[in-house]
Amino acid sequence: MTENQFTTHADLFDLSGKSALVTGGTRGIGMMIARGLLQAGARVIISSRKADACAEAQHLLSGFGDVRAFPADLSGYDECQRLADLVKADSERLDILVNNAGAMWREPLETFPNEAWGAVIDLNLKSPFWLVQALLPALRGAGTADDPARVINIGSIAAIHVADSPNYSYASSKAALHQLTRVLARELGPQHVTVNAVAPGPFPSQMMAAALDAIGDTIVAKAPLRRLGRDDDMAGVAVFLASRAGAYLTGAVIPVDGGIATTASGT
Repeated sequence: MTENQFTTHADLFDLSGKSALVTGGTRGIGMMIARGLLQAGARVIISSRKADACAEAQHLLSGFGDVRAFPADLSGYDECQRLADLVKADSERLDILVNNAGAMWREPLETFPNEAWGAVIDLNLKSPFWLVQALLPALRGAGTADDPARVINIGSIAAIHVADSPNYSYASSKAALHQLTRVLARELGPQHVTVNAVAPGPFPSQMMAAALDAIGDTIVAKAPLRRLGRDDDMAGVAVFLASRAGAYLTGAVIPVDGGIATTASGT
């Protein structure tokens, strides 16, 4: 290996000059990721359904870097197109797309409603596809053979093992998203765009709040690392995938769960 093939440690994780979109970036895992990308030097756009949540998150994150927020309800095709148009109007290039916006519906099998399928599938599975489709020209424009553009889909360990709670449409949508990640990775790799997924385990968030209140101690006890995920755990994997450090990785699903899904002895 010649000297010019080595990258300095600082450059390996540096995102200076990069542009990113993080959907669902106003709270929870999305905000953790947005903060990490900002601290690594990226310019970040976040989105969420509610304008007030966008304004508050933009204010909170502005201390870490250049951030903008656009309200959008990504459960619908037209809103995905509108957000993509806003992003492309802001910059012709998009280096990093993080598809994080998602929904969960917990209810027992006997009463699980029909509407719990469409609402969850639209946001968790269709929305990431629609955004990749709409933003592909901007991603292609940013990617090169040595430094591809990045798509990071946020899946779930519920798609890797069977969770205790009844989340039929959520687990199914995330399993489909993991497979969509692999399909897109194969197609977009030659176009200098990598596609990977992160499968979070238990992190403090609004989506997980009820479960953590009810069985948080049990969840922690099942994790080999005996703790919940922290902000830096999620920020770190996102920066890795978005930076030079992760440039040769595509089609991967990375569990970030303290070992819960990959070491489970049963369901």
